[in-house]
Amino acid sequence: MNQIDIKSYMRDVGRRARAAAAAMARADTRAKNAALRAVAGEITKQQAAILKANAGDLRAGGSLDEALKDRLELNARRVQAMVDGLNEVAALADPIGEITDLRYRPSGIQVGTMRVPLGVIGIIYESRPNVTADAAALCLKAGNAVILRGGSESLHSNRAIAACIHAGLESAGLPRDAVQVIDTPDRAAVGELVAMSEYIDLIVPRGGKGLIERISREARIPVLKHLDGVCHVYIDDRADLDKAERIAFNAKCQRYGTCNTMETLLVAESVAEVALDRLVPLYLGQNVELRGCEKTCRLVPQARPATEEDWRTEYLAPILSIRIVSGLDEAIDHIRRYGSQHTDAIVTEDIGRARRFLTEVDSSSVMVNASTRFADGYEYGLGAEIGISTDRFHARGPVGLEGLTSKKWIVIGDGHVRS
Repeated sequence: MNQIDIKSYMRDVGRRARAAAAAMARADTRAKNAALRAVAGEITKQQAAILKANAGDLRAGGSLDEALKDRLELNARRVQAMVDGLNEVAALADPIGEITDLRYRPSGIQVGTMRVPLGVIGIIYESRPNVTADAAALCLKAGNAVILRGGSESLHSNRAIAACIHAGLESAGLPRDAVQVIDTPDRAAVGELVAMSEYIDLIVPRGGKGLIERISREARIPVLKHLDGVCHVYIDDRADLDKAERIAFNAKCQRYGTCNTMETLLVAESVAEVALDRLVPLYLGQNVELRGCEKTCRLVPQARPATEEDWRTEYLAPILSIRIVSGLDEAIDHIRRYGSQHTDAIVTEDIGRARRFLTEVDSSSVMVNASTRFADGYEYGLGAEIGISTDRFHARGPVGLEGLTSKKWIVIGDGHVRS
């Protein structure tokens, strides 16, 4: 498509999404749940076709780095996770129409709030074709229409999943335009999408820092975002080292290419030698490259010196920075200076220090004696997540159904007039 065609195409997508959003706002819970379960059934039936389309994307993306390939790849387990996610969202309580805080005022009127859909949501993401199903599920259950713009590297996978979504919507009598996948790899489509304020109410970018910075810079629509995940685990000098070993290994090595993977390990000086003696062989056994502060390099000869930039870097790869700190105060100061307000954890048996960490670390998820890898919509009981927000307004942390809704004030009277 040329520039004029792209603009016309995107405007048409926006108009159809706005019309579909009106229909979704009226849809009852039974219809929405029926659609989600039908989509889950279609994905199960079409698994072979989805995996074939994904294999084609993987072949075409031969030059992608390992982190992106990991996000792009689908297999039977990941397809089943999409199915499970759809069914879990269907099983969640429908937030739309919920009335809360209804109370009488001195005038005799009742005042409260009602939860309502946001309208039309635009989601821009790289790799991760599972986002197509997860995002559609949450947006539909929350009564919204959604426009999905995946990366060119996952175009065929997204088309195959979108076909299943449209079949499920139609079987439940809901508009297929409630979920639209942008069917062009042209990057100009993104520029149009983030400027269509008359059609779109919220933009959610999911991908690398460069993508999110571009969207934040160009959007004329509110953006729900996190730029990167520089996540920390701090091993306190009052930690149970058996717990610390399990947590610090899992937080880094369970999966490298995710935003909630630990990128920096902080260790209290008084337990550093013992803790690192246990952890370093585990990391080296997984071919994790270690970069450390001066004290770390003295204890761990395999570590190369860390630079100032290392402390700020989201590697999304088998690379780990390690800093030995004097104690809790220095650990919190390091996180405050270098962290991305995504997810940070402390390992300690001291309840007072745990409380301080929870209070003073200003991240969207803060954990005690648990791996950062739990910062995830499924693990938080949200059924799925649309993304993770490190903003302070509207929604923060993993964003599930409630984060895709708003509230309006309602007033109930019986002929009341203001005196």
